[in-house]
Amino acid sequence: MAANGTSSMISPSSSISNGPEPQLPPLPPPLRSAQVLQPLSVFPVSAVSEEATYDYVFGGPPVDRPALSSSLKLTSPPIRLRSDDHKSGLEDERPYRRSFGHTSKRSRNLVGIYSAVKGHGEDEATLRQLLIDLQKQVSVMSMNLSAKLDELQRGDRHMETTVALCEIRSQLQELTKSVESCQSEVSEVKRDMVAIKHELDTVQQVKEEIEELREYVDRLEEHTHRRKLRLLEQGLTFFLTYAIFAAVLGMLQFGYNTGVINAPEVNIENFMKDVYKDRYGEDITEEFIQQLYSVAVSIFAIGGMLGGFSGGWMANRFGRKGGLLLNNILGISGACLMGFTKMSHSYEMLFLGRFIIGVNCGLNTSLVPMYISEIAPLNLRGGLGTVNQLAVTVGLLLSQVLGIEQILGTNDGWPVLLGLAICPAVLQLLLLPVCPESPRYLLITKQWEEEARKALRRLRASNQVEEDIEEMRAEERAQQAESHISTMELICSPTLRAPLIIGIVMQLSQQLSGINAVFYYSTSLFMSSGLTEESAKFATIGIGAIMVVMTLVSIPLMDRTGRRTLHLYGLGGMFIFSIFITISFLIKEMIDWMSYLSVVSTLAFVVFFAVGPGSIPWMITAELFSQGPRPSAMAIAVLVNWMANFVVGIGFPSLKTALENYTFLPFSVFLAIFWIFTYKKVPETKNKTFEEILALFRHGNGSITESENVSDTQLEQSLSSRPDDHKTHK
Repeated sequence: MAANGTSSMISPSSSISNGPEPQLPPLPPPLRSAQVLQPLSVFPVSAVSEEATYDYVFGGPPVDRPALSSSLKLTSPPIRLRSDDHKSGLEDERPYRRSFGHTSKRSRNLVGIYSAVKGHGEDEATLRQLLIDLQKQVSVMSMNLSAKLDELQRGDRHMETTVALCEIRSQLQELTKSVESCQSEVSEVKRDMVAIKHELDTVQQVKEEIEELREYVDRLEEHTHRRKLRLLEQGLTFFLTYAIFAAVLGMLQFGYNTGVINAPEVNIENFMKDVYKDRYGEDITEEFIQQLYSVAVSIFAIGGMLGGFSGGWMANRFGRKGGLLLNNILGISGACLMGFTKMSHSYEMLFLGRFIIGVNCGLNTSLVPMYISEIAPLNLRGGLGTVNQLAVTVGLLLSQVLGIEQILGTNDGWPVLLGLAICPAVLQLLLLPVCPESPRYLLITKQWEEEARKALRRLRASNQVEEDIEEMRAEERAQQAESHISTMELICSPTLRAPLIIGIVMQLSQQLSGINAVFYYSTSLFMSSGLTEESAKFATIGIGAIMVVMTLVSIPLMDRTGRRTLHLYGLGGMFIFSIFITISFLIKEMIDWMSYLSVVSTLAFVVFFAVGPGSIPWMITAELFSQGPRPSAMAIAVLVNWMANFVVGIGFPSLKTALENYTFLPFSVFLAIFWIFTYKKVPETKNKTFEEILALFRHGNGSITESENVSDTQLEQSLSSRPDDHKTHK
């Protein structure tokens, strides 16, 4: 320690001061609770040299040795405040040195010891022993000093320490509460984090599933697109043509019996007059004979209402083909009753025959469009659906041609004219058994897949019928919940309400357009406009011929232009020429050639009817519904059609009498209303599967959109731009 200069040495040459007693230094700061004053370390004797001094100076006058001229200056070794834990690594273990003077007995003893040592010749061994004793004394003094300091701290600082400890305890309690609260919040956050992680994992899993589902949907759409392209490639085969011809004989029956009553109007009225006179012995009034003739005309529509409403039940009970075969029994019966009317000398038989043939025609108007729409390929469905109207117009023309005076329009020939209605029934009864049942009916309604495949192979003249089967399966899956739907369920269904309303309005647009007024009363209409009776009959034949020609023209337009577009053109043209008919009636007496304008306007009226409203209502009603609700929908639509037919047939003579030259004005108003409805609500069904048409109404879309037109155009472009691919699909 002497070498480092950190300890003091005893200087023999130093003198003892006689000055005043030195004062104690100020007390050190209070000890912390973590610090304890330890006893002073004992310094080794070897570390003390002769020149070492201690800072503890014991002053005072010399005792026992007055000859000692110098005072003893004693410096204590360093007093160190050390921690209990010597391993704490505290670097500032600085010594505290305290110097003070003593005049106590112990100080005098020390001086005496020193004097004795000097007196014994300053023996080195004795000096060393003296230093050891001195060090012990200093250690005892240091311990006493530490005890005194502890006592002072307990006495003077006790109150402050107690307050401080209380404050510290309060703060520790608050800190403990805060820590506990933080621990609770941390636990909740941890639980939330675990829940969020779980939700994130779930979201990630759902996202992966959505991606997989999206890929599956994309593949399904691509597959559906290719399947639709292959369906659009299907052509007209011989057996399909044969089946359609056999089926549309029922619609020819409907057209024939609609127009056959027109030409022999005068002959039938003369027959009624003769029967009434023979029966009652008096002549019948003109007013009553007109009422009887109106009954003969309109009772046909009453039978049509009954038959049309029963069509759905018969289609599900006996099938489309089976229903048509059974219906021919009614056709033959009604034709026989009308044919033997004059022979039986009873006009009641004429009424009964017209009623039964009306039931037959009503069933035909429900079953035939249903059968054709279900056997026709997707790309030919519109054109083949128009064949219904073609058969109707051919029947009309045939009845008008046969009804002229040169053929059967005589007093003896008109029963034969009415009785010829047996021919379409017998011909269909012979041809139809060879035809297959509707594949859709076999697969979806009866679940006979193998029979459906056989029917498709015959109709398509190919063994590759998987595309048709898949399209039917898709329709079945889309309508599985609505299979075998009843009429009341159809009316109450929110999804099917929109297509049902469209189907009903489309049927009304056909009948309330005024066309049946032309068909039933065209001869008298032309005669009232100024034509002779013979010219009026030929003008009526012209109406039938124009109907046939325009129906043939509309067949290719149906799948090229679209149903909705043609219907709008037809209603618009009929509206314009109904105005012209009214104008020609108003000024026919002032200008002679205005009678020809009325004929031309009537013929143009019929032309536009053949373009759209003539065929589209029958076809679009079958297209708007899938397999389940289709029979009930067709039954309701046909019932509405025949009711409107009956209203026009029974009410037109009275309307003509009441309005005279303004007879067609109410029809003009109806045409305007139907045109607006078609433009706003009717969707385009061209080149759309039954599943796609149903999806339009399922998503709440009751009108045509630009995107649908675009998709149809893209489909046609892809069909025309990929001929090689289509060949490979075949």
